[in-house]
Amino acid sequence: MAKLVEVALRRYEMIEEGDRILVAVSGGKDSTSLAYDLAMKRRWWPEKYELRAIHIATDFCSCCKKSALFDLLESWGIETVSVDVPVIGRLKPGRSMNCYWCSTQRRTELIRYAMAEGFNKIALGHHLDDIVETLMMNMLYKGQFSAMLPTLRYKKYPISIIRPLALCEERQVIAFAEAKGFRSAACTCPYGRDSKRREVRERIAGLSGGSSQLKRNLFDSMSNVNEEYLP
Repeated sequence: MAKLVEVALRRYEMIEEGDRILVAVSGGKDSTSLAYDLAMKRRWWPEKYELRAIHIATDFCSCCKKSALFDLLESWGIETVSVDVPVIGRLKPGRSMNCYWCSTQRRTELIRYAMAEGFNKIALGHHLDDIVETLMMNMLYKGQFSAMLPTLRYKKYPISIIRPLALCEERQVIAFAEAKGFRSAACTCPYGRDSKRREVRERIAGLSGGSSQLKRNLFDSMSNVNEEYLP
């Protein structure tokens, strides 16, 4: 996993000299693995960068052992903060909780905190499977060919989103977390069990037959668009 992160950082030019990077950590395997890897790379990476972790605490999920997570992060030399966000409390009357609403609220708070504290980049723990699933979800449910970008530069804010795990499959992140001994602390969102993402994940597994190469081909297709054969 660490080598693939290095490839992604270089290929998509994710880190520049003097960057102040805010890592969003949920307590799950993906963001925890990302935080660890960026902390280790900071020791030798040619461009110097600052790192801080932020945990968005919601009003519906208390499965994350926050104190244990903070101790872990700080043992890696990462300053860590927590921000409380009433995701359910912000729902308008008649609206029900869903993944999109939660994501929007958490992203808003991440940007708000980053701007207030002078961070110019936010690192998110989305991996290759997340990106391919988003691609398929947008095609199936929106009729749109789009996905998560490894590097996204906002036009409205002086902030970029980076996804250093973009080239890593989930299985590789799991193996990494297990090898480092912190997968057991992973937090699972209670609203993620019945989402469209899970349905699409199962469809991709059926299409690819579990083949890593076929999933990577789906990922690569986003950068290899043959417009001559598209309407």
